Amino acid sequence: MKIATFNINGVKARIQALTDWLAGSAADLVVLQEIKSVDEAFPRSHFEDLGWTVETHGQKGFNGVAILSRLPLEDVARGLPGDEGDEQARYIEATVVGTRAVRIAGLYLPNGNPAPGPKYDYKLAWMERLRQRGLDLLASEMPVVMGGDFNIIPEPRDAARPQAWAEDALFLPESRAAFRRIVHQGWTDAVRIRDPWATRGPFTFWDYQAGSWSRDDGIRIDHLLLSPQAADLLVETGIDKEARAAEKPSDHVPVWVRLAA
Repeated sequence: MKIATFNINGVKARIQALTDWLAGSAADLVVLQEIKSVDEAFPRSHFEDLGWTVETHGQKGFNGVAILSRLPLEDVARGLPGDEGDEQARYIEATVVGTRAVRIAGLYLPNGNPAPGPKYDYKLAWMERLRQRGLDLLASEMPVVMGGDFNIIPEPRDAARPQAWAEDALFLPESRAAFRRIVHQGWTDAVRIRDPWATRGPFTFWDYQAGSWSRDDGIRIDHLLLSPQAADLLVETGIDKEARAAEKPSDHVPVWVRLAA
């Protein structure tokens, strides 16, 4: 089972880039972030005609997450528990059924800038809610993949120029500590274990400006975290940098894992 995460930066604006990548990806399930569409306006029929089951949790103009799956989905849930007043569409869960069931948690974690300020407070509070949800998911003792745009640069090697991000909410010590509290529950950072001794990168995001892509001035903020049961099934992991070659690419590229499931 191949599971991918992709911040598409507007599903309508990038529909051809997404369609082309899906055609060559051999993915069985994809979690999308920043669909920037209400549920009713998501181009559902386009993807359903291509054989995908579609589940969305959207809002107008920004945020929004979705799941595209070629395999059956069960028990779909929308919204991160812990704050009934939170109206931002940033979280979706479902169980995908292959040779065995895997729980999928797709997320778009708040950016948090400017920091300090209310947006940063919201980011940290959201991460604490995610940590609590992570405990529940781990307690299920089933394979779980928690994936998405975490808007967290975990370590200096996850940025081409870490000093440039020193005051950014993505890299502040409090942000990275909150991410570690989640990972240290027992999750495996699938991309990092591919090359644990790498001193630079790999990256998943490059700004559109200032030649960031051509200079490989990127950061790694898109992550796939595996529960112990999912980590036991891990076959391989990768980053599809070729997606950046699309005519109207996202500023992110897909990250994926293949599980024996």
